Amino acid sequence: MLIFNCTEAASQFFSRVQKGKAVTPVDFNPPSTTPEEDEPGDSVEQWLVHAITVQRKHVLIVMHIETRYCMIFAGAKKADVAGFIQRFSERWIYGLMRHATQNDLFPWIDGELMQQRYEQACSEHVFYKRRHRSAQKHIDEISWIFQDYAAEWGELPSDEYVAGRFDAQMNKFLRLNKVHKDYRAPDEEMIAHWLRAYSGQDEQGVQAARDRLKEVRRQALELERN
Repeated sequence: MLIFNCTEAASQFFSRVQKGKAVTPVDFNPPSTTPEEDEPGDSVEQWLVHAITVQRKHVLIVMHIETRYCMIFAGAKKADVAGFIQRFSERWIYGLMRHATQNDLFPWIDGELMQQRYEQACSEHVFYKRRHRSAQKHIDEISWIFQDYAAEWGELPSDEYVAGRFDAQMNKFLRLNKVHKDYRAPDEEMIAHWLRAYSGQDEQGVQAARDRLKEVRRQALELERN
């Protein structure tokens, strides 16, 4: 189950007026005050969604609450829920596969199992109007960075590939992870989460993948120095 916790701005973005009446997929009465208070579930993915306007176009910033992994969707079409879900799913999987390819992590990825578990776990979604103060601080920071980049570029990302590169940059920055009480890289935390939830890896396998990731990064730094 994909749970999209929407800020006030995101709730307005997904809503529209039809024949004088407000139509929205957003539930303004969520089951709990905060995402952490929801009934726990292995297949529940909690995200925070915020909407901003940059160069007169809608931009959605989506952050995974547990790992702080983020994605930017520029030029989003207002109230287009189906379009958002499709872009979200494709970008999430693309970002993970790109990260796995760059860091030689495919020995720990079971593609068939991954696809099966993803379809089972994420085929349904709900939208709640609900805040998450800690994740919102990170989103605000990313929003400022994105607006600075857009001003420098003179335009928004031209396609999903360019947007994905921006995502990758943001997800390398260390952020405070309240689950582990320390600073961690969202891209590493998301790949670890993905390996557990969708590729059948136990903690030993996840740690082996982390070790490989660190080794690849160490080798890359050595090449840069030489």
